[in-house]
Amino acid sequence: MKTTYKLLSYSANKLPRAGVLVGDTVYDAQKATGVAAHANMLGLLADWAAAKKALAAFEAKVHAGKTRIQGTPLKKTKLLAPVLYPGQIYCAGANYTDHMQEMARVLNQPQGPNMKEMGELPWHFIKTGASSVVGPGAKVKMPAGSKMVDWEIELVAVIGKTAKNVPVNKALSHVAGYTIADDLSARDFMKRDKIPQSMPFHIDWIGQKCFDGACPLGPWIVPSEQIKNPHQLALKLWLNGELMQDSHTSQLIFDVAEQIAGLSSRVTLHPGDLILTGTPAGVGMGRRLFLKPGDQIKMWVEGIGELSHSMV
Repeated sequence: MKTTYKLLSYSANKLPRAGVLVGDTVYDAQKATGVAAHANMLGLLADWAAAKKALAAFEAKVHAGKTRIQGTPLKKTKLLAPVLYPGQIYCAGANYTDHMQEMARVLNQPQGPNMKEMGELPWHFIKTGASSVVGPGAKVKMPAGSKMVDWEIELVAVIGKTAKNVPVNKALSHVAGYTIADDLSARDFMKRDKIPQSMPFHIDWIGQKCFDGACPLGPWIVPSEQIKNPHQLALKLWLNGELMQDSHTSQLIFDVAEQIAGLSSRVTLHPGDLILTGTPAGVGMGRRLFLKPGDQIKMWVEGIGELSHSMV
């Protein structure tokens, strides 16, 4: 039987728990599998090879009416960010063909060869975990002093198997599943104007990318077995109901497998690590339009669902 369950984190008595969504009902993951370590998402992902089999068996029992475990309707469940909290968050920079063309126009730069065409490895920066990650429906506070907060929808690969020096053709086997993120960026915190551009300290990655709430994540994780091809997914972002980003993961420069292989040649990837795979064209920077308090963001990725948050 084909599985359709989703992985999520939810609030139970104000504490985070790992859950499994079957249909429109949320069940406690620990109760579903009978494994104490599966009470939270990091524990579940650390045991992913066994956990996914147990969850598939549980879903079959639910559909057959052979479980006594009680669930909660999704609409009555308080969802949290699915991974609380990631070990590392790796974010791909300049990784969509249409976005590179867009930013070249904004910066008045020539549209030259991309990093892949130049023979380079994928390029990533790191985003903070506990400070940046917030869940569905989050009210993200505008970072003090910034007037240029931008949106960036991203497909996220959730690591479920330790990866070190992984070849491209085996890289996707290390992915537990996929979710959605908004890589919020304070564009006016990007450069330190008093530092010469020739110096490596000219760019402020913390200020630009790591302010509190800078990584809305969710609403759940769709297991990789349910995503036939992560490189054939439509993705869209709306600002206050107006479509801003409308693209496709076929526009990725380095695909998900290439990113995992490249990263794992530098560092060991662990279960619960996240890879934000890049954003397409349609960001605010290209329009000189930026977020303000009261704005509503809605994102959608084919095969995963919708993630929304607001700015306050």
